[in-house]
Amino acid sequence: MIEIERVSKEFVKGERRVTALQDIDLAVAPREFAAILGPSGCGKSTLLNMVAGFDRPTGGSVRFSGEEIVAPSPQRAVVFQEPALFPWLSVMQNVVFGPKTQGQPAAEYRARAAQIIEQVGLQGFESSYPAELSGGMRQRVGIARVLIMQPQVLLMDEPFGSLDAQTRSLMQELLLEVWERHHQTVLFVTHDIEEALLLADRVCVMTARPGRIKKNIQVRIPRPRALEITTSPEFNALRREVLALIREESQRAATERSPA
Repeated sequence: MIEIERVSKEFVKGERRVTALQDIDLAVAPREFAAILGPSGCGKSTLLNMVAGFDRPTGGSVRFSGEEIVAPSPQRAVVFQEPALFPWLSVMQNVVFGPKTQGQPAAEYRARAAQIIEQVGLQGFESSYPAELSGGMRQRVGIARVLIMQPQVLLMDEPFGSLDAQTRSLMQELLLEVWERHHQTVLFVTHDIEEALLLADRVCVMTARPGRIKKNIQVRIPRPRALEITTSPEFNALRREVLALIREESQRAATERSPA
C-alpha cells in the first residue's frame, strides 16, 4: 500500500518560499489504479516524484508497504511523458537492459522480454532502433522496459501527454489490456478528465496550488473497459462532476492571481 500522510512540499524561488503541496492525505491500495487529476501547476508531478523517491516532503510522510520512502526503488517503477530509451540500443536491447544490468539469467529475462514485447504490440520490431519508431511505439518500449522489472507499483506521469489524439486512444486501450494482465498498483498523473475516468478505479481531484486533495471519486464502471464506455450516461455524469470541480479550482486560482 502507498500511504501519503499530511504531506506538504515547499520550494524556494529566489527570496520567496512557494508551497506546492499542503496537507495531502492519500492511500492507494494494492492493485488499485488511482489517477491524480487537477489544474496545471497544482503539484501532481511533485507528489508522484515523492512516491518515486526522487524528492522528499517538507512535512509529513510517504510510505510504501509500511516503510518510509527515502530513495528510488525497482519496486516503484516510473513511466515518464517521454520514454527514456537508449538510442543506440534496439527495442529488445532496451527492454532487457534493466534485468541484464542486475545480473539476471539471460534465458529467464529474454523469455520474459519476448512475452512483454508481444503484449505491448511490438512483435516484429525487436531489432528496430528508437529513431525508427513512432512516438507511440517508443512509449510502448518504455512501458515494456518497466514491466520486465516486475515492479509492485507503476508510477505514470502523463505518459501519453505528448501523443496525438488517435495514438493516445490506442495507448489507453493498450494500458487497460496490460493492467488487466499484470494488475500492479498504479498511480497515474494526468490533466485529461476522460483519460482518468477511462483508466482508473478512483480519481483524486486536486485543488489549485497549494495542492490538496479536493475530492476522491470512485469510478464504478465495470471492467474490462473499452473506449465505447466514454459515451455512456454513467461516464458522462462522472465527467460533468469532475469538470465542475476542476473549473471551480481554475476559476479560484485565476481570481487569486488577479490584482485587487
